[in-house]
Amino acid sequence: MDSKKDYGDYSKNFISDVPADIESAEALHFNQTIPRFPEEAIYIYSFKLNKMIYACGWEEVVGYKDDEINMLAIVNMSAPEFAPFSHDLNDKALKFIHHKTKDLEKYSFTIELKKVHKNGSLVPILARVGVYSSENGKVTAIIGRFQINRSLIFGKVMRYAAYGPEKEKFEEELNKILFSHLAISDKEKEALALVAKGYSFKEIAHELKVSHSAIEKRIIPLYKRFDVKSLTHLVSFAYDNSILP
Repeated sequence: MDSKKDYGDYSKNFISDVPADIESAEALHFNQTIPRFPEEAIYIYSFKLNKMIYACGWEEVVGYKDDEINMLAIVNMSAPEFAPFSHDLNDKALKFIHHKTKDLEKYSFTIELKKVHKNGSLVPILARVGVYSSENGKVTAIIGRFQINRSLIFGKVMRYAAYGPEKEKFEEELNKILFSHLAISDKEKEALALVAKGYSFKEIAHELKVSHSAIEKRIIPLYKRFDVKSLTHLVSFAYDNSILP
């Protein structure tokens, strides 16, 4: 878990294996002001200092004490089948956000994956990473929340979502870059769920208040990505791989 070569080419320039000083005044302030749910681990990582500045709940979630957990370890503890996609998603999302200058704290993304516990067991996690602070149009710190979610059902398709003022563009850019992975975004899944209910593309566009072409852009690329030949086959694939309940 200590090699940067496993992380994205872009993000590796910004992360370190320096843990937080959990007794610092800043960390103690975060303890008092940032709410944490049961079975949830939180970190704040500073790009200005290139180190973790806050960590809480990690022993409960993945077995590592808060004063030993670090950003590189968090990245590299993804289960092997999730690691390549997780690394690419983190990499491309950070690159996208770094090119934005306004409303930075409103950007975030989620991913469902498994992390390897210190004892070797696999932990089902819903992770959300977002911008915590910025200065002069540049991201200065990010916050991550890793919640154990035992209700997650994993297939071979990775699931993720993007959020922010330019959500559509954010997700569209991620879709382009992550096309080589078996993955589906929240927007694609939303449209696919309506396909499964028998809605036409026109009806889906009306339901979601977007254009007909926007729905085509969400559904048609899934044919090639999942190697299916028809809508019926696509819906069947979605059920077989736990994309749809």
